[in-house]
Amino acid sequence: MKKTLFNLHTHCHYCDGSSEPEEYIRAAIEKGFSTLGFSSHAPVPFENRFAIQSENLLKQYAAEIQNLKQKYAGELNIFLGLEADFIPGMTRQFSYLREFAGLDFIIGGIHLIKNPEKENLWFTDGPKQETYDQGLRDVFDNDIKQAVKTYWRQMREMIEFQQPDIIAHLDKIKMHNKNRFFNEDEPWYQEELEKTLELIALTGQVVEVNTRGIYKGRSDELFPGIEALKMIMERNIPITLSSDAHKCQELFHRFEETRLTLKKIGFKKLRLLTGDGWEDVEM
Repeated sequence: MKKTLFNLHTHCHYCDGSSEPEEYIRAAIEKGFSTLGFSSHAPVPFENRFAIQSENLLKQYAAEIQNLKQKYAGELNIFLGLEADFIPGMTRQFSYLREFAGLDFIIGGIHLIKNPEKENLWFTDGPKQETYDQGLRDVFDNDIKQAVKTYWRQMREMIEFQQPDIIAHLDKIKMHNKNRFFNEDEPWYQEELEKTLELIALTGQVVEVNTRGIYKGRSDELFPGIEALKMIMERNIPITLSSDAHKCQELFHRFEETRLTLKKIGFKKLRLLTGDGWEDVEM
């Protein structure tokens, strides 16, 4: 198997990325990439500053990526995707998004947690820790165990019923926690993680190893973390490596160090989308 440089998690100016798609393509070619997947945030049914703002704009995004595929054929393998949020009872079915936009792949992500007993959502992402803390107070009355268990249940519901190709930053719920409200070695947390990994092992979906938390200085370790990655390897769950790039210069941030880390754990392969479907390539 030939070692290859690629990234399937890329945000352009159609959502909260910084540049037009073609700028990312030129940067990827310059760096010797074989493959680039675009994964702008899918539209969500409320006001926001991070997602594609309408289905009309989603159509424009899809058409532009398809045109760029043809323009750069032979130089770079380009794929059209979305990072789709799953919020029960609120977001579009992933199957609808696949058909509507003619997608090659979907990355499924959990960024907003729904408490069935309240209307507002807990936003666990973004640059501000205080947003995480305020949401925990407002949406879950500071009950961290209920809040985090809801995150993992929502994750499992997405995995089972929406069936994304790739699962984004699996344990990102830890990012703004920083061991303040819970520890990842607590039995209840480990039980939630194990149940989720057992489900992923059954579905065959790909877990993303995401470097963004480290290079943005928001996390001391990868998403998923080292202990979770060991559990993933034990269960033979396929992984892919991505930078979750929002700028052209972020396309392969921390890839070499991460490959070494993954090799030390025991991983030998990464899963990559190709013109012939999903294939394993050398770590």
